Amino acid sequence: MLKAFVNIFKIEDLRNKILITLGLLIVYRIGAYIPVPGIDSMALARIFDSMAQRSGGGLFGMMNLFSGGALRRATIFALGVMPYISVSIILQLLTPVIPYLDNLQKEGITGYRKIQQYTRYGTILLSLVQAYFIALFLEHGAGINETIVLFPGLGFRIIAMISLTAGTAFIMWLGEQIQEYGIGNGISLIITAGILSRMPAAVFQLYNLVKANQVRTEVAVFLVVMLFAVIWFVTAIIQGQRKIPVQYARRVSGAAVVGSQTSYIPLRVNQASVMPIIFAQSVMLFPATMASFGIKPVFSQLAGLLTRGDWLYVGVYGGLIIFFTFFYTGIVFKPLDIADNLKKYGGFIPGIRPGRPTAEYLYDVMIKVSTIGAVFLAVIAVIPMLMSKWLKIPYLVSQFFGGTGILIVVGVLLDTIRQIEGHLLMRHYDGFIPSGRVRGRSGRRTI
Repeated sequence: MLKAFVNIFKIEDLRNKILITLGLLIVYRIGAYIPVPGIDSMALARIFDSMAQRSGGGLFGMMNLFSGGALRRATIFALGVMPYISVSIILQLLTPVIPYLDNLQKEGITGYRKIQQYTRYGTILLSLVQAYFIALFLEHGAGINETIVLFPGLGFRIIAMISLTAGTAFIMWLGEQIQEYGIGNGISLIITAGILSRMPAAVFQLYNLVKANQVRTEVAVFLVVMLFAVIWFVTAIIQGQRKIPVQYARRVSGAAVVGSQTSYIPLRVNQASVMPIIFAQSVMLFPATMASFGIKPVFSQLAGLLTRGDWLYVGVYGGLIIFFTFFYTGIVFKPLDIADNLKKYGGFIPGIRPGRPTAEYLYDVMIKVSTIGAVFLAVIAVIPMLMSKWLKIPYLVSQFFGGTGILIVVGVLLDTIRQIEGHLLMRHYDGFIPSGRVRGRSGRRTI
């Protein structure tokens, strides 16, 4: 592996891509410390700490995770890429329903650029809406007796909306520059940089707890071993595939006769990526978020019933993740289209008749594979809250042992390593793994 890192800097094109990517990520991290005018950041930090103790931070806690702590500091990058992710998910869910979007998706690069343009417009509009509600959230102090905004009113709301929307637009531009001139998926790398930026604070907090004898040394050692075990487990599941063999019959192409070929259809175990966890978190944290805006008493009662770490919360949360895994997989995976394409190009699965029987077979296999992926996502998602409750450690520390964060970090790093290794092998240099290949997430746009 050390030799592979040395080889990276021997290739000028790859070296420049990596340096550009690192430079743009540094710009992003600098912007994450530029505050929105008129805010008491210390009071806001106390509110987020209080919310984290009660419910893991609510919906704003999840946004804070994706922004790398920028929301907790109320900086211009406080919204992060959440508006972009939300709009991308909405368009992805609407594509099978709206024929116009479905046709655009089938047009190749032209349709992709058009969809990206709609995503940008939607991101700006959603950012304005979310920025307005965040301004209200800051003015009300999340229902806690704290004064966050020094000069509340319409003027502050306008400044906050402009600052936060401009910050999101700039982050979106940074992601596109990384995508075009750097290495890896720009938006995904920005999210990963934000998540990893909180790791030093988590390690320092754990060290202080051990030093103060609030956490035993044996527990700290167990956490380190647990971290490596979870990373290995997540890596294995992310790269896990069920390969469906496909045989292509002999056919005539012009004056040449093309012989039969054998290929396969890769069905990933974690087909839905982190989307089910994001959906489930949004549903579970909605009552607590509404209660923080002062909308009572119904949401307050629901938030009281769903206490993070309790068995009711864990059961409902895990059930929602399993449901959304099948729901999202059913949207993005289309066995009937795959069967039609196989039949069109003379391909067939050995032992399965072409057409609808092939689609039914693919559907049955995907259900079995998705069951494993759904259980995996549910287990990974509940690990942080269970560890926080049972081992009596802060949620900032336990969140690195599962959940959305570790899935994104591992998946994005695998994608980036795969792209770097491709550059190395193309120029006849040794890659990171002497035998075998690193599989990413099939180059999908989603996080």
